[in-house]
Order: sequence, then C-alpha cells, then structure tokens
Amino acid sequence: MASESGDSNMDREMILADFQACTGIDNIAEAITLLELNNWDLVAAINGVIPQENGILQSNFSSEASQASMYGPPNQSEAADAATASTAAAAAGGTVPPPSSSSSSSSPPSSSASAFCPFNSSSRHIVERQPRMLNFRVEYRQRTVELVLEEGSTVGEIKQILETELGVPVSKMQLKGWKSGDVSDSTLLRSLHLPKNNSLYVLTPDIAPTASTSKNSPLEDSLNQNFLLVISHREAQRDYSLNFPGSKTIQEVKRNISDLTNIPVRHQQWEGWPASASDDSMTLAVSGISYPCHHLSVCRRSSTANAQEPTEECADVHMISDSEGDDFEDASEFGVDDSEMFGMGSSTCRKSPMMPENSENEADALLHFTAEFSSRYGETHPMFFIGSLEAASQEAFYGKARDRKLLAIYLHNDDSVLSNVFCSQMMCADSIVSYLSQNFITWAWDVTKEANKARLLTMCTRHFGSVVTQTIRTYKTDQFPLLLIVMGKRTSNEVLNVIQGNTTVDELMMRLMGAMEIFTAQQQEDIKDEDEREAREMVKREQDEAYRLSLEADRKKREAQEREEAEQVRLEQMRKEQEDEKEAIRLSLEKTLPPEPAEESGEQISKLRIRTPSGEFLERRFLGSCKLQVLFDFVASKGYPFDEFKLLTTFPRRNITQLEPGSTLLEAKLFPQETLFLEAKE
Repeated sequence: MASESGDSNMDREMILADFQACTGIDNIAEAITLLELNNWDLVAAINGVIPQENGILQSNFSSEASQASMYGPPNQSEAADAATASTAAAAAGGTVPPPSSSSSSSSPPSSSASAFCPFNSSSRHIVERQPRMLNFRVEYRQRTVELVLEEGSTVGEIKQILETELGVPVSKMQLKGWKSGDVSDSTLLRSLHLPKNNSLYVLTPDIAPTASTSKNSPLEDSLNQNFLLVISHREAQRDYSLNFPGSKTIQEVKRNISDLTNIPVRHQQWEGWPASASDDSMTLAVSGISYPCHHLSVCRRSSTANAQEPTEECADVHMISDSEGDDFEDASEFGVDDSEMFGMGSSTCRKSPMMPENSENEADALLHFTAEFSSRYGETHPMFFIGSLEAASQEAFYGKARDRKLLAIYLHNDDSVLSNVFCSQMMCADSIVSYLSQNFITWAWDVTKEANKARLLTMCTRHFGSVVTQTIRTYKTDQFPLLLIVMGKRTSNEVLNVIQGNTTVDELMMRLMGAMEIFTAQQQEDIKDEDEREAREMVKREQDEAYRLSLEADRKKREAQEREEAEQVRLEQMRKEQEDEKEAIRLSLEKTLPPEPAEESGEQISKLRIRTPSGEFLERRFLGSCKLQVLFDFVASKGYPFDEFKLLTTFPRRNITQLEPGSTLLEAKLFPQETLFLEAKE
C-alpha cells in the first residue's frame, strides 16, 4: 500500500511538472488547483488554460502512435501532446529523462517554459484514466439499494436503475438528499462535486403504500414530518414559532432566522441544538431534535466570545472546510469579529471570506459576496449583478442598442492592502455608485482563493478569450483590486480598460467617463444600424400586413358570393318544392272533382263562368245540388288555391269564399248561371 501511494504521488508530481512547463504557470498552488478541478487530467487542465486553435486535445492516443521528436514542440498543440505522452510514460512505470544538453543545443531556442514540454518518445503508450466511481446508498421505505456509478453519469441514470430495482416509475419518483438541493434528471454527477460515499432517499407521494410497505422506514417518516421550532430571539425578546419539514437542513433554518432577525449566520450564537447536530448540512429529521416541538434560542455572537476561543473556532473552520465542500456558509459561521479584519484580534483565524471557495452556484456566491460587501463597507455600493458572468454579458450586450450598457467586472482580493481603501473610498463613493448604476452592469468576483481565481480565469477564457485571461494573470496581488471595463461588439467582446486599486476617485471617474465616450460612439452606430434594420422590417411587416388584409378581403368577398349563391339555390329549391307541392295538390283535387254534367241531363244545371286575374275565363257546368267546396276545388285545380284567392260575384258583389263550403250552388244563388271573378287575397 505504501508503494502504491508513493507511485501515485510520483505520478502527480510529474503531471504537475508537465502542466507548469506547458502552461507557464509558476504558482504551484494555482497549478494544483487547476489540476484538481480537472481530477488531475493533464490534457483537460491544459485545454482549460490554453484553448487550442484546431480543436480540443484528445486524451486517448492511437496504439500505433508515431515516435515523437526529442525537441520541444513548436506550438501549443504539440506541447499538450508531449505532456500527455509524458504522463502516460510515468503512469506506465517509465521514467522521463530531461532533455540532454546536446539535444538542447541542436534545437531552436525556446523563449519560455511554456514552449517546451519534456517527454520520452520511446515510452509513449496508451493509458486510459480510470473514471472516478461514486457509491450511493438509497433508501425507499423498508428497502435499501446500493449503487456504484461513474461520476460522468446523470441523475436520470440513477433513477432508471432504481426503477428496475424498486419497481417505481421514474415519473413518480422524487430522489432527495442532494446537498445542493433539488437537481434535474439531466444533471451530471460530476457537476455536483459529490464525495465518494453518498446517502439518498426516494419519496413517492403519488404512490400509496401497499400492504407489504404500509409501514414506512423511520427516516422517511421523519423526513415527512413537520417540526415546530420555537426560537427565542434574546436581544429582541421575541419568540418565533416556525414549522419546518424534516427534510430542511440546519443551515437552511439558520438562513431563515437570519432573514427574520438580521443576524448573519456567521454571527449567530445558538442554544438548544442537541449534541448530535454537529453538521449544519444535516436535516432536521436526523439532527436529534425533539418531535413535534423543539425550543431554541439565538443571539448575536459577541466579539469577546470570539476572541476568547480562537483555537477552537479555527479547528471548527478547518473541520468544515475538509467536508468535501458541502456548504461553506457553515465555515463562515465561525468567523472572527470584524475588528480582526485588520489584524487587531488575537485570533489567527481569517475574517469571513467575501466569497465561499468552490461554490457550486455562481448566483449563491454573488449573493454571499454582496452581503459580505455590505457588512464590511455599508449599504451604499454599486448594485452587483446576481448571476453568472454569461448572464451579466447577456444583460449588458445583447438587448436593444439603446438599452445596452458597459460591463464592469470588479475583482476583489482580500490579500491586497489596497482592497479596503478602494472599496470604502472608491467603490462606495456616491458619485461612482451613481455613475456605475446608470451606465454599467457591475459584476463582481473574489479571487482571494486560488480555486475561485482559477474558476474566474476559466470563465474569462470562455467569454473574452485567452488574452484577457493572460492579462489578469500578469497582475500581482498588491495590484488588486481590479475593475475591468468590457464593451460588447458585434463579433466579440473588448476590454476597454483595466483600472487598478492604486487610483483616486477623480481618476476612476475620468477613466469610467472615457470608456463611456468610446461606448457611446459605438452605441450610436449600433442604434443607427438597428433603426435602419427596424425600418426595413417595419416596411416588410406593413407590406405583409397589407397583403394579408388583401387576402382577407378577397376571402370575405368570395365567402359572401358563395353564401349568396347558396341562398339563391336554396330559395330556388324551396320555390320548386312549393310549386311541386302545389302541382301535386292541384292534380289530386282535379282527380277528386265529380264529372261535368251534360247540358241535356234532366237535373238542374248551373253554368258558371270565372274570370282569372290574367283575364282568361274558366267555364264549367255543375249540378245545382253541388256543394261550394266542389267549386272551390275546381278553382284550386286550375292553380288558384282557396287560401290565396277569393271568389267574388260581379253584381251584387259578394265574396263566395266566405260562405259555408257545405252550402249548395242553389243555396248560394249561383243558379242557373253566374259570372264570377278571382281576386288575390291581401
């Protein structure tokens, strides 16, 4: 085991040496931090610092790799390949000799260490780096599932495995226990920075327990319970009764109390937590507090108490910082009093950092930065943008031309003696605060910690290119803080100015105004271009709208014409049906008429002559004993229905249709002959 540990240390020393030779980073702490961020993957770390022009370097080489030259690679890509070969040789147990003097003399002179990476071409082999494996213990009701996955897996893959093991659909599964809060299924485990061993639990609120699982595990029962915390604020002499679910962490409770009492978490002094609640990342369910109600008290930590226990506080900070980076707010809780910021306290502990180290979420880190900045220097300060550098760039550069602003990136370093003066006298000056608020999007970052500085350099490389990154590297600690003024352009972002900490308010204002003049000139061009583009788009929209209205009018006209034609067809159909109906009635009446009697018959004959509205005459003989209904049917059979026409005598004028249809012609005095005429009813 000791031999393996020694080999591992030797490998890392060689990787570190190769990394420094390839990148030119002399600061060992910074180089180690960058390598650790990439899990000691040499190629990935080099790619993060030196972006390749022809694509990202590959960490796997062909087994038939050609033998490389013993001279230093002439460019960065070959340098990275050489560094990879060197690492491979070291991992395979080979040695990497330094270049001989003869080789050096025959090779072209190198201007810097970054232009040459030593490697042994004869020892170049394929060495695949084993992925980091993570252990998970997942509890669900009365079952426990042990999983081992690569850190390159996603949360969704864990759920798919649990679906097979537990028989619970992924859509109804809630995987809890992540120390960073709820995560999505697409989240990579690597991005969560998890320790090797992890404990999770599954909740299924939409699935009722079966008979075999009706009794939940004690942990799940506790997580689903609500705890009533009665918290006494001693200074204000006020009690708060707050309900929290068992899944809430102690740290989240302390943050909520900070919002209520205005006592920062780092200054809170508590009484009443059980001894088992030793870690603020613990949930209330496992902290050992009393259920259903637990009493606590809180007050502001006095500076005297901090000064009396410096050693113990430093030990607590060290313990928490070694806990895989779970939550650095816990470490800040044990910080010393503000008076020790200037070295006046007896404790050797540092002041609360402006920004937690290795914070997973940039927004949370900036919230902490803003709160700490306000705590140190007062509430009058620039309004720092809360979000990632990419989001700040989007806000500043990619809106409408009239709404765009310059981006001011403030880089803080607590190790610089200029930081306090620059913050208190320059950044908090009313004129500077007002000018920055009106014309800039101000984004801040703390580079005191090497990990945070490395993270900033990676972000700057991604958004502004390697030139800006190298520029920041050139500044020494005592030149901080820095204020970078960045202007967005059509194709790239340009750093207009880098303002160092050794300046005055007037000089700072002059440089900000100079940057604004350059930006205003560019903005006017952008506004002109944007107005012309919008005018063209407006004309096109108006043309499109006119065309649409024309099509709409044509459509409505066509639909109206179609409706009119359909109405005509319908009316014609109705008219035809009515005519057909009338014709059918006429024919049926014609068939029901009694035969016309002959003139020579011995019966009484009534001869009637009827004039139609058209002037024609209808003549027919009827028996005197015929009913008037027969006369009416005869007239209707000729196309003059009873309900539309009336039958009148000439003199005296009588309306025959008003008489009883059952009366005879004799009774109606239409005998032996009579002339009648038809008239339409009104």
